[in-house]
Amino acid sequence: MSTALKNRVIEILSRLKKERPVAHCELTYHNPFELLIAVILSAQCTDERVNKVTPALFKKYPTPEAIAKAPISDLENLIRSTGFYKNKAKNIKAASELIVKKFGGKVPRTMEELLTLPGVARKTANVVLGEAFGIPSGFVVDTHVARVSQRLGLTKEENPEKIEKDLMALIPKEEWIYASHAILLHGRYVCKARNPKCLSCVLADLCPSYKLFMKNYLGNHKALKKFS
Repeated sequence: MSTALKNRVIEILSRLKKERPVAHCELTYHNPFELLIAVILSAQCTDERVNKVTPALFKKYPTPEAIAKAPISDLENLIRSTGFYKNKAKNIKAASELIVKKFGGKVPRTMEELLTLPGVARKTANVVLGEAFGIPSGFVVDTHVARVSQRLGLTKEENPEKIEKDLMALIPKEEWIYASHAILLHGRYVCKARNPKCLSCVLADLCPSYKLFMKNYLGNHKALKKFS
């Protein structure tokens, strides 16, 4: 890693901490199992929508044992609005069954064990380990983190696991949990896919994409003035 890039990463983290001192998962949960199920349900779905669904789900089926024994049709009905509900219902039921049979009803605390659960890939495992257990196992890479890290010039990769590898090499391990959520939230609320808020972004002068945005913005502004 070049000195310039290292210093830029340090400054990015410093500014994110000033803007958002606390950064955590926005899914509502009360224990590691609820978090695990909520993260599985959040695939291709907003946290806001998941948070509307899980209260009824966990009220009726509050434990791994309960979801493991639940009729699949009932699970489907409870989570229908999260999308891809048939596959998600199948996964949360199968994951719950495995947690009961293999892990004594407790959510496992290692990446290797979590990845054996149906519906769990590295992103889900990283969220659970970091958020529920405070274990910096890796870097959470969702669409927001991928987009922001690409725009900031921290990676040129498209594959989530390759992006994660680049971010883990750039960012100190003790910052992985915070940085994962801070970058994700920055992408969700500021560095949006469409209409990013570049003019009010605290990272603007550190971002290679900002110059391109300003070039387009100023060009469009001049064109509008010309015809106004």
